[in-house]
Amino acid sequence: MKLNSGLAGAMMSAFIVTGCVTTSGAENVQGTQTAVKSERGDFERDRQSILAMAGDYKVTFDFTETVAFVDGYDLKEPKLSGGYESVRVIEDTGNFISLQHILVVGDNDDPHIVKHWRQDWRYQPDRVLVFVGGNAWQWRDVAESQGKWSQTVYQVDDTPRYGAIGAWSHADGMAEWTPPREWRPLPRRDMTTRDDYHAIDAVNRHAITPLGWVHEQDNSKLVLEDEAHVLVREIGINTYQKFDEYPVSAADEYWKATSEYWAGVRAEWNKIEAENDSFAVTIKGETSDLYMPLLGLANSVQSGEMEASVAIIEAQSTIATYVSSDIGALEERLRTAVKEEGGEY
Repeated sequence: MKLNSGLAGAMMSAFIVTGCVTTSGAENVQGTQTAVKSERGDFERDRQSILAMAGDYKVTFDFTETVAFVDGYDLKEPKLSGGYESVRVIEDTGNFISLQHILVVGDNDDPHIVKHWRQDWRYQPDRVLVFVGGNAWQWRDVAESQGKWSQTVYQVDDTPRYGAIGAWSHADGMAEWTPPREWRPLPRRDMTTRDDYHAIDAVNRHAITPLGWVHEQDNSKLVLEDEAHVLVREIGINTYQKFDEYPVSAADEYWKATSEYWAGVRAEWNKIEAENDSFAVTIKGETSDLYMPLLGLANSVQSGEMEASVAIIEAQSTIATYVSSDIGALEERLRTAVKEEGGEY
């Protein structure tokens, strides 16, 4: 479409004022062709930047509260954790790329595998799924998606977490993606230990580094009751450094054994997303009543105790129990107390 539009523009310019053919038409055609090549080159560079996040890594999760915005609030102690993470490309259709993170923790002789988060990237989408507070999500139409990619992040049970759209930049020899700020749910490190805020207004930056990549976050922790306000600001830096001296095979064996099951779970969530303009998980706060059964079914499939097809049916039933297309009012969805302790995504 752009090439045809450029050709039409070139032909029109040839007759402006004099009505005579000039060299401007050829120049415009050449300029259009150059622009198309440049756009295609940017698309390929974007894709390679996304695909570069796949691999095996030593990961550090580092979060520090920096500035309080409520009188009397005391900054919490920084939270530093880490582990090893294998990131695998589970789908790549050109304009869509899905990366599954698999966390490996514990001793090398007895590793513990956690199906971690997933990031889906889509080129020039018409809409993006965004978090609207209280374990609810809705589709938002995209006014301008030219050259941009959306990223939608999913939780350990393939429940959505948050989405945003932005453009990759390759200026100054650095590949990075930075969208405008969007809401996201509380991370589990806070969801399971505190109840004084309800959402995070976050700016995410993904940047490719010589050693791997980094996920930088500028987080404002929001209180949504009554008049919404920022409680405190937080800086997060999640560093992925290339490293494979851990039981990588354990991560791959887990995924090989459970990938069919998780494909069925993703398909169920995809169906819910496709059929609803908005939807919610009816559990307030931490959704362990949803994700623990789904993770447990995956373990049963991995051990051979259950066929994937049977586990998928049970997973569909569990999801249906806790998902509603009637999201209600925000204040009705907000939690008021922490139900359990410990853990972190």
